[in-house]
Amino acid sequence: MMFSTKAEYGVRVMVHLARTGSDSPIPLGTIADSEGLPLAYLEHLVQRLRKAGLVESRRGAHGGYTLAREAGDITMAEVVRALEGDIAPIECITADADGVLVCSREHHENHDPCPTKFLWTRVQGSIVRTLNEMTLDDLVQPLTQRKKGPAEPDRLRDAGGRTSKSERGAGSPAEVTQSV
Repeated sequence: MMFSTKAEYGVRVMVHLARTGSDSPIPLGTIADSEGLPLAYLEHLVQRLRKAGLVESRRGAHGGYTLAREAGDITMAEVVRALEGDIAPIECITADADGVLVCSREHHENHDPCPTKFLWTRVQGSIVRTLNEMTLDDLVQPLTQRKKGPAEPDRLRDAGGRTSKSERGAGSPAEVTQSV
């Protein structure tokens, strides 16, 4: 799954605002220049972020944008949802009014269950869970201060090693390290 430039650029704008940690608004032109992003496109993105209550704007000579809340209180799921809409790994999986994931192919006349729905709903769940667990503050913190998670088990990757998990015995995972 690939997110669009809306998510990429919008997250960069949010990180820039969080990194400055300032209560004084930052002009969008300053962000565009600093991040090497097109100003016209950012104007569109910050409107989405403002509508979602993630940033606030101030007009005038000393105007610009600030975070609407503390960086630690803004999840990456909120940011991505504001920019991309509902998070779905493929087009045929959508959420109904109750938030239940449904496959559009199951609504055809034969009503057979979609054989791949289980896979795509698991993928979607993993993406949403990761985005919900990560805050804007997590992206702002230096790498050495970040919490180690499954994506950052240790420095083995930097040293040229590969980490993989395998199941042994009664389902207890054991970490196996192999040289690449």
